[in-house]
Amino acid sequence: MNEGQNGTGGKLKRIAGPVVTAVGLDAHMYDVVKVGTEELMGEVIKVDGEAIIIQVYEDTTGLRPGEPVSNTGLSLAVDLGPGLLTSIYDGIQRPLEVLVDKMGSFIERGVSAPGISRDKKWEFKPLAKAGDEVVPGSIIGEVQETNIVHRIMVPPNAKGGTIRAIQGGSYTVEETIATLEDGTELKMMHRWPVRVPRPVREKKNPTIPLITGQRILDGLFPIAKGGTAAIPGPFGSGKTVTQQQLAKWSDAEIVVYIGCGERGNEMTEVLTEFPELQDPKSGKPLMERTILIANTSNMPVAAREASVYTGITIAEYFRDMGYDVSLMADSTSRWAEAMREISSRLEEMPGEEGYPAYLAARLAEFYERSGLVTTLNGDSGSVSVIGAVSPPGGDFSEPVTQNTLRIVKVFWALDAKLSQRRHFPSINWLNSYSLYLDTLGPWYDREVSPEWNILRAWAMEVLQKEAELQEIVQLVGSDALPETEQITIEVARLIREVFLQQNAYDPVDTFCSMGKQYDMMKAIRSYADQAYAAQVAGVPPTQIITIKAKNDLPQIKFTKDYEPMLDGIMKAMETEFTQLRSSA
Repeated sequence: MNEGQNGTGGKLKRIAGPVVTAVGLDAHMYDVVKVGTEELMGEVIKVDGEAIIIQVYEDTTGLRPGEPVSNTGLSLAVDLGPGLLTSIYDGIQRPLEVLVDKMGSFIERGVSAPGISRDKKWEFKPLAKAGDEVVPGSIIGEVQETNIVHRIMVPPNAKGGTIRAIQGGSYTVEETIATLEDGTELKMMHRWPVRVPRPVREKKNPTIPLITGQRILDGLFPIAKGGTAAIPGPFGSGKTVTQQQLAKWSDAEIVVYIGCGERGNEMTEVLTEFPELQDPKSGKPLMERTILIANTSNMPVAAREASVYTGITIAEYFRDMGYDVSLMADSTSRWAEAMREISSRLEEMPGEEGYPAYLAARLAEFYERSGLVTTLNGDSGSVSVIGAVSPPGGDFSEPVTQNTLRIVKVFWALDAKLSQRRHFPSINWLNSYSLYLDTLGPWYDREVSPEWNILRAWAMEVLQKEAELQEIVQLVGSDALPETEQITIEVARLIREVFLQQNAYDPVDTFCSMGKQYDMMKAIRSYADQAYAAQVAGVPPTQIITIKAKNDLPQIKFTKDYEPMLDGIMKAMETEFTQLRSSA
């Protein structure tokens, strides 16, 4: 996969699963090496005197001491250039579709393929001209790749200078498209080491929400573009479906989806479903702006660890072009388990629950690569990172969840009890939070309605009040509650069933615009205001709760052009309340 000068050859001395030890090898930390006669790909993770410890990204079954080890002299890096979009990679950027063509359903060991095709020609359109001064990160031209314009940049680690020659036309990614005065040749492709964050000019405070079309997320717990979020939840609570919904519907321009150690059947669902999904913005397949990294739980653990870095590096590359990128990591728990396994084979001192002592630092390194930034060329781009966490038995006190919570600013807590009651998305509104509410408030005032933030705060207040009342109801029954609080419980039920519940598989309800979310919340608030007014006027709660018009509110979720229906419901509700008040 990597090309470079071989250093001094060494020999295998010890093999412990994916962690092997070589002697007689001239190598540095994080060098990529070829292990054994089959040249399995590995990476140096520890240098202990003469002993070089290597994690191998492929199955090590059958390896023997004495087999040769050679050093490529390069660190683990990914190919960045036209051809990334629509691709499906494994954890170390080997294109799975190319490998399938080579060997069928099962990938043999030692096989490699470039991350980007070296033969395909792309139509390069120059945006810079001879005599222009360019710096690292400058955009010199573009390629139309799918419906996304792929901007060709001067690599961030290049020197820059004056362009001597630049020519449009049809090129492969390795052909020279421009030359600088000092003789530097610029190509459409460059490589970048996955463990090194790509440089930016400035990191900014996120002030625009990432609109997801999911009411509980946009309405109650929003994430900003360039923000970080965690979705922890036990098995079967809907983490993967929520991640897929975010990948499908969030208003990011590029989606990077990392299936990190997930079950094969879940990843198969993603791989078969995504190519058939339609992008709501362009009407073209969603896959045209998506990169998938598939690393299932039966693949080697070392590659699982690498897959997260591969994904975030690709996301940063598109951010540097000025795009908003959303990255889904499903799940970071499997990544942490891979770190734990490798750490134990290295015989390192274990931390809490056997995880390595550096678990928190690694998680922080990953999430800190998110952000809304000013790129090197002065443009604005963002990477939003949403990581699923799979705590064993749904225990949020375990180390991966706790360390993630210290880093991320949005917490969407999935609840097994809600999923058992068929309430989806099963995000617990009492345990979840968003720390972006203050910074995003002005955007909602400006773009949705000046009432939006007031409505949101009111809905949360009602839901919290309901949680307190439910404890009393379980002891003495709802009839023993004061009349006002009986109405509060009914209003909370409407917020839960009309607003918070959303059907991911319904063609209309799967995505809800901010305008529709506002109208729905306003309709529920209108019922609440009229209900409390009727109660003050002497109408019994039993009659207020049996208002028929409100029972039609859930139907607007499944109606595309919902406004006429909603108007009809509101008029009918007003009529019913007027009759109740007049008869009281």
